[in-house]
Amino acid sequence: MIITEVRIKLMEDTADRLRAFCSITFNHCFVVRDLKIIEGNNGPFVAMPSRKIMSQCQQCGTKNHLRSRFCNQCGARVHSSSASASDSKSKLYADIAHPINAESREMIQSRVLKEFELETERSKLPGYQSRYDEEYGNIDPPFSVTDEGSARRVDPAKSHSEPSPHHPRSTTEKEKP
Repeated sequence: MIITEVRIKLMEDTADRLRAFCSITFNHCFVVRDLKIIEGNNGPFVAMPSRKIMSQCQQCGTKNHLRSRFCNQCGARVHSSSASASDSKSKLYADIAHPINAESREMIQSRVLKEFELETERSKLPGYQSRYDEEYGNIDPPFSVTDEGSARRVDPAKSHSEPSPHHPRSTTEKEKP
């Protein structure tokens, strides 16, 4: 798997440790959005996308932040089933996507930080615009993955022609029972 595209959205407020948001594309076909580039004590690092862990109000069922003391919907006292609100070691965020080994993490971090440096330089040029919010999916992928798991080149002239016989929606109206 290779990183085929990195998009960076620089943050203007430099007083905060958050330097940029980032999205990465793998193999021209899978995008992971909302990685964060954060200025750490030893330089910038990449934080994976995450979400706040929520707890459910026992009275009305509304989801509230884990450390909430009262429900945002009904005002009832929220009793978190996990660690107490005063426990500073309780897990407040859960990763949405993350690498499962050190090599993958290093591959992502080195590529993202390299692109961050380039984007920072580009931002100093007149007429600079970030590509972060541009739409995905308007470009045909240069390859597709076969049922056997290998990649093959896609002929752009044929990329929108007849569906593959291996694709689950490739049957025509005549073939349907």
